[in-house]
Amino acid sequence: MKKNVLIIGAGGVAQVVAHKCAQNSDVLGDIHIASRTVEKCRAIVESVREKKSLKTEVRLEAHALDALDALDVEATKALIASTGSKIVINVGSAFVNMSVLRACMDTGVAYMDTAIHEEPNKICETPPWYGNYEWKRAAECKEKGITAILGVGFDPGVVNAYARLAKDDYFDKVTAIDIVDINAGNHGKYFATNFDPEINFREFTGVVYSWQKGAWQTNRMFEIGKEFDLPVVGKRKAYMTGHDEIHSLSKNMDGADVRFWMGFGDHYINVFTVLKNLGLLSEQPVKTAEGLEVVPLKVVKAVLPDPASLAPGYEGKTCIGDFVKGFKDGKEREVFIYNVADHKQAFEEVGSQGISYTAGVPPVAAAMLIASGEWDVKQMANVEELPPRPFLDLLSRIGLPTRIKDAEGDRPLSFS
Repeated sequence: MKKNVLIIGAGGVAQVVAHKCAQNSDVLGDIHIASRTVEKCRAIVESVREKKSLKTEVRLEAHALDALDALDVEATKALIASTGSKIVINVGSAFVNMSVLRACMDTGVAYMDTAIHEEPNKICETPPWYGNYEWKRAAECKEKGITAILGVGFDPGVVNAYARLAKDDYFDKVTAIDIVDINAGNHGKYFATNFDPEINFREFTGVVYSWQKGAWQTNRMFEIGKEFDLPVVGKRKAYMTGHDEIHSLSKNMDGADVRFWMGFGDHYINVFTVLKNLGLLSEQPVKTAEGLEVVPLKVVKAVLPDPASLAPGYEGKTCIGDFVKGFKDGKEREVFIYNVADHKQAFEEVGSQGISYTAGVPPVAAAMLIASGEWDVKQMANVEELPPRPFLDLLSRIGLPTRIKDAEGDRPLSFS
């Protein structure tokens, strides 16, 4: 059944989502793209048509949605109704999650996002972070029969499915999950972030939360580093940091330790440290000598390159996956379930860089599973609470193949 999709947001990830929806328009139907800057939406529409991504001819339209600034639930509801959309893929700012979710719940359509909701004046909230926002509406979603899939990008998202797959298929008991995200690409800029700079920096300026020994543990950013030897990208230094998926996996993985590790080069760490020490990464407003009130973090965002602009000329690969430890048949075991993506290939296919590609393909797979009924669960769910095999199988077929490395070797996973 074709569902018709409304994509909220018009950045690099939204561009990937639009292209992938177009490539699967026989399943998903009409495609609508909405942002406060309608020109960006039109540029995505033009990109989809230029690359001839549409599998079948459907409505492909751009819309202005001021709700992204004003958090206007009524405007979002009106757009859902006027477009006949049945699935909303929210890849806008995390600041609008709760407003878009409210609009979906009020109009009876499916919702999904790729990150936890954030409030502009708060960072690194008390865990489990989902409990502060989205999970508070879980009972209402279930009562109304609303499918709401939370955090269905790559991390969070695919890595949650990897954890569930490991638990279901490879272990009797999982004791530890270490999620590792390495971007071994090069964009050629002096300094830039691969996704929204404001969201990027907010992840790393507060407390680092991990789930270990059955409790929340705290550290400082860049306090704990470790070298990982990974397929394709080789040996890379990564640092333990807080991240969205820890906040749900801590509840759903039966007491296993859950940590998140992200790769950073010395240059990133140096620039980050200077900006933070100068107060330029603060989310709190300050007044200039002229009496103008500004938020330092938003000023930094304004002067850095738009992540979508990094795509041309971006080279190299990403490697993201889960190191899972535990027991099988009474013996200790470890597996690494992962994906490798290529920046150049992503740009050639959809006009976006690899980080956007890995984040944008999974919500389209989820939308297709909602359309088919397999993930149309009529309630709120994090990805690890859903069957992982149909999701990972579909991802392998539309651009993000899964591999596994264990004592038997390194090989692609087949889910058929």
